[in-house]
Formats: sequence, structure tokens, C-alpha cells
Amino acid sequence: MALIALCLWVVVAWVLMVVLTARQSWPAAYVLIAVGIPILVWLAQSSPWLALLGLVVMASVLRWPLIYLYRWARTRIL
Repeated sequence: MALIALCLWVVVAWVLMVVLTARQSWPAAYVLIAVGIPILVWLAQSSPWLALLGLVVMASVLRWPLIYLYRWARTRIL
């Protein structure tokens, strides 16, 4: 069931990517992150390997927020 939730999350993320403008995409990314974290916890209860797979899938979908987070953290550390 958790794997189905991950697949639905990916479909919703794809639909949002197609429908939304660049200005609307950041709030949608925040919502996807907020919904994705409980899905990852749910996957971890089933199998840690499924949770890792889910994390990789979610990171590939939300790559720009991760890139900006990396840049922000790099400027704070250095």
C-alpha cells in the first residue's frame, strides 16, 4: 500500500509540473515535501530498502529544491 502511495505521489508531482507555472511551483514543492515525508516513514515501516528507493525517487523529482538547499548550506558552512 505504501508503494502505491509513492506512485501516486509521483503522478501528482508530474501533473503539478505540467500544470503549474514557475511562480506556483515552489509552494507546490513545499506541499509535496510535506506529503512525501510521511510516505517515506510509511515505506520505512515496510522495508528500509523501499524507503531508500522512495527517497531516491523523491529526490529525483524534487531536484531543484535539493540543489538550492545544497547551495544555501554551502554558503552557510563556508
